[in-house]
Amino acid sequence: MAIPNRLINETSPYLLQHVHNPVDWHPWDDAAFDEAKEADKPIFLSIGYSTCHWCHVMAHESFENDEVARLMNDTFVNIKVDREERPDIDKLYMTVCQVMTGSGGWPLTIIMTPDRVPFFAATYLPREQRFGRMGMVELIPRIAGLWKDRRHDVDRAADRILVALRNMENETGRAEPEKTILDAAYRQLDRLYDESAGGFGSSPKFPTAQHLLFLLRYWKRTGADRALAMVEGTLKAMRRGGIYDHLGLGFHRYSVDSHWRVPHFEKMLYDQAMLAMAYLEAFHATGKGDYAATAGEIIDYVLTDLTSPVGGFYAAEDADSEGKEGTFYLWTDEEIGTVLDPEEAALCRTVYNIDARGNFADERDGQKTAENILYMTESRSETARRLSLPEEELATKMEAIRRKLRAARSGRIRPHRDDKILTDWNGMMIAALARASVILDNRSYLEAAEGAARFILHTLQDGRGRLLHRYGAETAGIDALLDDYAFLVWGLTELFQATFETEYLEAALRLTDDMITHFRDRKRGGFYFTAQDADSLIVRQKDAAEGAIPSGNSVALFNLIRLGLLTGNSTYMEQATLLGSAFYEEIRKAPVAYTHFLSALDLAFGPSYTIVVAGKEGSKESREMLRTIEGTYLPHTLLTFRPTDTAAPAVTGLAPFTKELTGLEGKTTAYICDGQSCRLPATDIAEIMHFFDDSAG
Repeated sequence: MAIPNRLINETSPYLLQHVHNPVDWHPWDDAAFDEAKEADKPIFLSIGYSTCHWCHVMAHESFENDEVARLMNDTFVNIKVDREERPDIDKLYMTVCQVMTGSGGWPLTIIMTPDRVPFFAATYLPREQRFGRMGMVELIPRIAGLWKDRRHDVDRAADRILVALRNMENETGRAEPEKTILDAAYRQLDRLYDESAGGFGSSPKFPTAQHLLFLLRYWKRTGADRALAMVEGTLKAMRRGGIYDHLGLGFHRYSVDSHWRVPHFEKMLYDQAMLAMAYLEAFHATGKGDYAATAGEIIDYVLTDLTSPVGGFYAAEDADSEGKEGTFYLWTDEEIGTVLDPEEAALCRTVYNIDARGNFADERDGQKTAENILYMTESRSETARRLSLPEEELATKMEAIRRKLRAARSGRIRPHRDDKILTDWNGMMIAALARASVILDNRSYLEAAEGAARFILHTLQDGRGRLLHRYGAETAGIDALLDDYAFLVWGLTELFQATFETEYLEAALRLTDDMITHFRDRKRGGFYFTAQDADSLIVRQKDAAEGAIPSGNSVALFNLIRLGLLTGNSTYMEQATLLGSAFYEEIRKAPVAYTHFLSALDLAFGPSYTIVVAGKEGSKESREMLRTIEGTYLPHTLLTFRPTDTAAPAVTGLAPFTKELTGLEGKTTAYICDGQSCRLPATDIAEIMHFFDDSAG
């Protein structure tokens, strides 16, 4: 085994995977850049993450190869970055890659000057040239020649990239958002919708949950049945497909094909959080139990396999095990026959499309193997009718099959788990759990959400009271980014909605104030990705574009509006107005790329309300009124509770407009408020619900 390199003292699971490479890796630090300047060498920057399949492939082919390592060490100062630990670095250089090549992905390969300005970008590179893709052994000598003999060309290329990045930061123009943008986004999603398989676009197909959450709100606003149909078609197809782990539960990263059948097998915490929310809201909106069951299964996977003893949630599970993608999840027909009795095996083959020749093709070469991924092509009720079985009997048989296969699978070598705890991803999961605790009436979900929130608030803060981004190897570190503040505030706001404990609202307000202080663009509105006192990069980025998850600016907009409604604090509404207009010009060009931002604008456009329930804490009447309101899908409404059996309840200090809202004649009373203006009180819950029936749409 090679002598450990400079990554030996890091805590990132990804960096530690490379600690015995013959490549002389540095972490991202001043020492690396100082060495590059002193030696007059370009920098080879490699960005990835520990559960990235193609990162593993490039590592095995190149970074573990002595010849490639010698070329890299002679030519470059080599830096490894975990994109999940340093999303600020990743975001910047991924933008560079997209500008230079028209695409992006991981592993991300950047070659740059010692001043951190890039002049070459790529993603995965093979060791040697393959199918027109340049290999490392051809690329490195070419870069060495350029650096030695044509430095002026390198400098010109770097200057052009730097100018392009700075121009991008100055392109955003302010404009007042218009409600018609919601219709434009809906029409775009309608055009992209896959009628045969659900989802949007073709392969590879990603479960972009924010599209579904937007469509549910659009359906509620307009009554457009088509919007709801797209949501339901997608959720049903994903749950049947191989993208869902039918044995261990939870969702894989994305589908290689357009029918959700063949997954890319890694499992990410953020996908579980966002998809749990999509299934929860679909259940809330429709009352269909299958959506509630799927949300519960996703959460059960997280609580079983991604929960740390300290209270937070781990980042991800790998796609690979035993050096191959999907090994843990795939089955041969022979294995099915060995684990199950003949009747069960026959049923399993029918329901999960098991083929004696295999139904799985390797992503790298498209070659079929003798292995199978479990997926369904029809709903359970359709299968029951086809097999002439009562649906309950089929469900019982399939659960017995699932348990046997899962038990057998547990004897395999499990994929690597990335056990770092990230503040932003934990914020999303806290939000999902808190919402699930209310919608599914499950106390254990609330306890998990509260445990994670306490851990983050107590452990992931520095001596100044500022958030930190990452916890790993019993150490918290790395200054928080916009996403950490925005997503954690989202989780804390949902916790307040679930418990009405003011400590969560107070923490959400404090963190929001910190975010405004340290991340706001005071000239043009919106929030930068990094704080004003963060480590200096060549450009300080600010954007709202969404990828696998919503952007920090999208979530910040949602938070500001919701906190403004809950507290009556006009400062938050003013900041929301500035943020909404800061990105509107670019959103108008491609609204489908900003659906979570548009869900926030949907709330801002209104009518939106806060229902204040005033009553005795814990009384039967208070619980019944709260439960009735919570059981109704009201995405444009927030809920708070004002105890009447306390002289000065804490909520009145955080939301002064609630101070005079008391119970009528000792009864539990509800007030419907728009900002700080509240309608006449009502003690009859039917009257409250009738108001929302009349105001729908």
